[in-house]
Amino acid sequence: MRLVILDNYDLASEWAAKYICNRIIQFKPCQGRYFTLGLPTGLPRDHPESYHSYMWNNFFKHIDIDPNNAHILDGNAPDLQAECDVFEKKIKEAGGIDLFVGGIGPDGHIAFNEPGSSLASRTRLKTLAMDTILANAKYFDGDLSKVPTMALTVGVGTVMDAREVMILITGAHKAFALYKAIEEGVNHMWTVSAFQQHPRTIFVCDEDATLELRVKTVKYFKGLMHVHNKLVDPLYSMKEEN
Repeated sequence: MRLVILDNYDLASEWAAKYICNRIIQFKPCQGRYFTLGLPTGLPRDHPESYHSYMWNNFFKHIDIDPNNAHILDGNAPDLQAECDVFEKKIKEAGGIDLFVGGIGPDGHIAFNEPGSSLASRTRLKTLAMDTILANAKYFDGDLSKVPTMALTVGVGTVMDAREVMILITGAHKAFALYKAIEEGVNHMWTVSAFQQHPRTIFVCDEDATLELRVKTVKYFKGLMHVHNKLVDPLYSMKEEN
């Protein structure tokens, strides 16, 4: 397990972006190999807060990718479990996930695997915890009645099958979750802790997120930054690889 600690949010984001860029160039994904980790149910595809809109506005339109080659769960499918089963099948047919990238909630949930989720879970329909609903209310003008209460999500087991996992954790409000993720044991009440058992997990965080960690832990991982920075420097080029 790696823990990469940067001074602030912007530097953590930059480091993660460079790492992802290098890894994509290295494993040369073919068409149709982008999978989104989950999405709330009940929102129309063109809703400004739907994952379809979010991924297009924040990612797809900024890079060279055909959105048709990206797999996003359909929260309005007539049979939601069948939708989840097909999603798992598509991941398998694509050869599995090379790099999973995700964040966590203050309660340590990964994707929408809320506290208490099975650590062997697969893609499924999940009821959202009230903390998650409250956190998402800001995207719906603070109106809780508009916030979806259910979501389709990849399972913890689905993510554990990825060849590599990157978790982004920033801000003091997620410091206790980071502590639970790396300094205490695996616990289904803190689903992010499952990645202690993944052979290739990399946590990327800012200083604020380390506030609950032991001084010795922070000092140890900061002492490895000269090694971690070699993962993003040099920054690879697709032209050079071709």
